[in-house]
Formats: sequence, C-alpha cells, structure tokens
Amino acid sequence: MILKTILRGLMGLALSAAMFAQAAPTKVGIINVQVAIISTRDGQVAVKELQDRFNPKQKQLQDQQGEIQSLQQQLQRGANTMSEEALRKLRQDIDDKQRILQRDSEDAQMDFEQQQQRVFAGISEKMQSVIDKYAREQGFMLIIDVSSQQSGVLYASNNIDITKDVIAAFDADASPAPASTATPAPTPAPAKP
Repeated sequence: MILKTILRGLMGLALSAAMFAQAAPTKVGIINVQVAIISTRDGQVAVKELQDRFNPKQKQLQDQQGEIQSLQQQLQRGANTMSEEALRKLRQDIDDKQRILQRDSEDAQMDFEQQQQRVFAGISEKMQSVIDKYAREQGFMLIIDVSSQQSGVLYASNNIDITKDVIAAFDADASPAPASTATPAPTPAPAKP
C-alpha cells in the first residue's frame, strides 16, 4: 500500500513537471533585417557609398529624360507647322533617345543591384551572426524576419520586435577597441523586449 502511494505521488510529480515544461513560455521575436542592416553604422556607410557612386548616373538618366520631354514638347508645338519630313525625323529622334534611355536605365539598375549585393554581403553575414548570438543570450526560441511581405506574419506586437536591440548589438560589436590598455567597463545587456 505504501509503495502504491509513493508511485502515485511520483507519477503525479512527473505529470506536474511535464505539464510545467509544456506550459513554459516560448520566447519569440521579430526583426526587420533590411531595416536593421541599413540602420547600422556600417549600413549607413554602405548606403552613402552607393549614393555617391550612382548619383552621377542618376543625374545623367534624368538629363536624358528631360531631353526626351523637350523633344516631345517640340513635336506637340510644331505638329501643325512642321513638314512631314521634319516630323518624321523628330519622331525617330525621340524613339532613338527613348531606346537609349531604356537601355541605359536597365544597365544602371543591374549595375546598382550588383554593387548593392557586393556592398551589403559582408554586413548581412555579420548581421546573421549578431542575431544568432543575441537570440542565444536573450533566450529566444524563434526569431522571424518580417522584411518582406512574403514572411507570412500578419500581426506582431511591438513588444517582440528586436530590430533596435540587434542594431545596437551590431554597432557595439563593430566599435573599435579602446586605445588604452585598461579593461573596458562591461557593456550593459540590451533590454529584453
């Protein structure tokens, strides 16, 4: 009889422990990785580098577009007064310039995307390792990237958004080492969401 009572007690204890383990909350977070990457100091430097490189090309494309618009206005104004040959030549000139603009725009877009991938590749890799480290240190079981509309997340509380915390962790990790040989003060852990 005593053995049965002990076994029932142990089974009840085991059942309570199993229920408690199942009831333990799972920590979940969301992050907008694209925003995080361009919001870091390294990301901001990369964005500036891309802007500096591609602003002249963008200005050139805008100038080409302006030239086409000017020719189109000239065509509209002279439609009734210009000869057929002049109208045909002007239309051909507009078509040629539009094709060149289209080709130049596509080339510039492709070049921009390739440079963007090159510039952000290293930052993306480092971001992934920072997210992994942050998740382990903060006890997250799951972190979901909500950067794209295909993420499947229809709603998420701002309380579980770790984007700002990861940006801070990334920038803290990228900070240069102090020049002195003294031991730096410990960095406080990011606030839990």
